Amino acid sequence: MSAVLPVLSTRLSAAAEAAFGTAYDPELRSSTRPEFGHYQSNLALRIGNALGLPPREVAARLVTAVHLDDLCERPEVAGPGFINLTLLPQTLAEAVNEPESFSSNGQRVVVDYSQPNVAKQMHVGHLRSTVIGDAVCNVLQYVGYDVIRQNHVGDWGTQYGMMIEQLLAEDLAAESLDLQGLQLLYERSRKHFDADSVFADASRLRVVKLQSGDPETRSSWQHMVDVSLDDFEQVYALLGSNLQRTDVVGESAYNDDLPRIVEELESKGLLTESDGAMCAFLPGYLGRDGSPLPVIVRKSDGGFGYSATDLAAVRRRVRELHVSRIVYVVDHRQALHFDMIFTLARAAGWLPADVPAEHVSFGTVLGPNGKPFKTREGGTVKLIELLESAVARADALLADREGIDRAATARAVGIGAVKYADLSSDRGNDYVFDLDRMVAMTGNTGPYLQYAHARLSRLLSKAGTEPGEVGELKDPAEQRLALHLTGFATAVAQVAETLQPHRLCTYLYDVASALSAFYESCPVLSSEGATRASRIALCAATRKVLQDGLGLLGIEAPDAM
Repeated sequence: MSAVLPVLSTRLSAAAEAAFGTAYDPELRSSTRPEFGHYQSNLALRIGNALGLPPREVAARLVTAVHLDDLCERPEVAGPGFINLTLLPQTLAEAVNEPESFSSNGQRVVVDYSQPNVAKQMHVGHLRSTVIGDAVCNVLQYVGYDVIRQNHVGDWGTQYGMMIEQLLAEDLAAESLDLQGLQLLYERSRKHFDADSVFADASRLRVVKLQSGDPETRSSWQHMVDVSLDDFEQVYALLGSNLQRTDVVGESAYNDDLPRIVEELESKGLLTESDGAMCAFLPGYLGRDGSPLPVIVRKSDGGFGYSATDLAAVRRRVRELHVSRIVYVVDHRQALHFDMIFTLARAAGWLPADVPAEHVSFGTVLGPNGKPFKTREGGTVKLIELLESAVARADALLADREGIDRAATARAVGIGAVKYADLSSDRGNDYVFDLDRMVAMTGNTGPYLQYAHARLSRLLSKAGTEPGEVGELKDPAEQRLALHLTGFATAVAQVAETLQPHRLCTYLYDVASALSAFYESCPVLSSEGATRASRIALCAATRKVLQDGLGLLGIEAPDAM
């Protein structure tokens, strides 16, 4: 499906209008079997049903009316009235040689993703948001958006009041603790908070001091932030994420906006006092017991929760960043929260009707037992350790390979395997973290696609000539591979629209599978003349599609494996 597809659709639609008075959408789809050609349309069945005519008769009239001689073989009518189209080899070659491209669409999008918490080490739960978010950003930028990445880190709220109070209780200085020490401090403060109501009250008041700018409180908090961001950067570097420190816009960044959020909501009659807290009760949102669900904007102690900061973020992104689209990559458990935030933001006038706000939800990473992935002791799996184990597993598989940068290749393969496993299934589904399956060189895996790319790189280096253009496409296997290559732009555009990266993974796997069939039927280096030149060009085009596609997924494509 390339730039030729819209032309086919337009001409079939025009034929329908000429023959039956209405320009129906032909809804062309890739054929599922080679004997059905390259594309198939059920247009005749739909017209026949609408007009009470036999579908095969409708199909015959459409085939007579449509002009496709310059692009296709003569259309065929199959079964109850399907129209099958087979592109001419020349059409396929031209589509491969001149792939569809994208230009700026003049729209800006904010993608909010990763969102680790300060003073805690990143764990397996942060993997999906970071990997999916990076892929979404890459794809949106590729199709023409001005993409703003934002890492809405959790650096504000009750836990920091707890931790700073615990520091004071233990007579510790924040500067004496690294991230591991801060995480242990959090665990102690959590237990203290749950067991001691006096400490809990003091912690809540400390949050108010933090939000009010108390110097001593802010100093301890800033150390926690700095130590955490240093550690996050190391994880992002190993993961190959495009997130930078400059992309961090945490909850604290909106602190000065929070009083105005309350004022504006109050002025519009959207807040109600409930047990001392300022809440919004939106129509249609009820708890399991049928009671109204609140959006708590300001708590009874005067502090602000994450609903307030999320509202402030929406408001600023629209007013100051002038976005056309907002995307939140957060797990599925937050679906109701974001639904309520978006509804309240629209009611307040902060989120215009023409600015879509989309929650890109995702399922859970499971262990071999089918339950949320934990350590043997039942603790949280640290992301850095998970990634390092994947690199080590890939390194072991490469032990007998010569002529490669083993360390760099193991990193590319190990990290790529983890990313591809995450992205290749529908993001709404849970999946089992299985390193053996992830690093396999066969099947629908990242290493399989990386190896396909590396094999092409080796072949092209042996060719001894610069690739030219695809010319003749005589063998059905090379035609099928060329057809798949023409679908790259469409696959990417579908991901940009649906925010479902698995669609691109499926496409790339189909390309690699078609490449394998091509190798079996079509000798490249041993062929001669125009056939050899054309097949080398086809291999070069396939290599570029695999490289570009893997790059959009955030996966390296090594030249040797």
